[in-house]
Amino acid sequence: MSLIPKKGTVYVVDDDEAVRDSLQWLLEGKDYRVRCFDSAESFLNRYDPREVACLIVDIRMEGMTGLELQNRLLESHSPLPVVFITGHGDVPMAVDTMKKGAMDFIQKPFKEDQLVSLVERMLERARETFSVHQQAASRDALLAKLTLRESQVLERIVAGRLNKQIADDLGISIKTVEAHRANIMEKLNANTVADLLKIALGQAAKA
Repeated sequence: MSLIPKKGTVYVVDDDEAVRDSLQWLLEGKDYRVRCFDSAESFLNRYDPREVACLIVDIRMEGMTGLELQNRLLESHSPLPVVFITGHGDVPMAVDTMKKGAMDFIQKPFKEDQLVSLVERMLERARETFSVHQQAASRDALLAKLTLRESQVLERIVAGRLNKQIADDLGISIKTVEAHRANIMEKLNANTVADLLKIALGQAAKA
């Protein structure tokens, strides 16, 4: 049985200790698991993409800024929902972060009910995107097991090519195509051609 609260994990990244302590006290009181970091660098070293989580980050920090952290997460295709903490003068900058996918921003000093509502919305999105992300990662792991030749055969199966046509396309025998098909089915844990297509087309849609 997991000891992690069902509501999910909230990462807090802020170089102001008082802000971190305040957010931790507030959110743990609402049964969230809170993990605080004093820099974007320390967060990146400890971030676990397997967790259903969201991120609250200060827009201005020493070292890597909140904006730079957002860019790093975007580059890695992280599904982590992000909200920024801003000072009054940072609002135009915060609007720009939303254009890049941030869910929202909150101004200091922030209201307790506003923050809790925002966290709940972020975790709801995290649960949805986490499921999709995990399915895609599982497909990627399965497809990575295929050899180059098996990938070529799979591509033609998806295109509706018959074994004889695949054999002609690749300059191999029909028996070799059949052997490749059997290997593909085994490696992808597919019992039927329909299962095979679901896995392959899911990958194609992602790409």
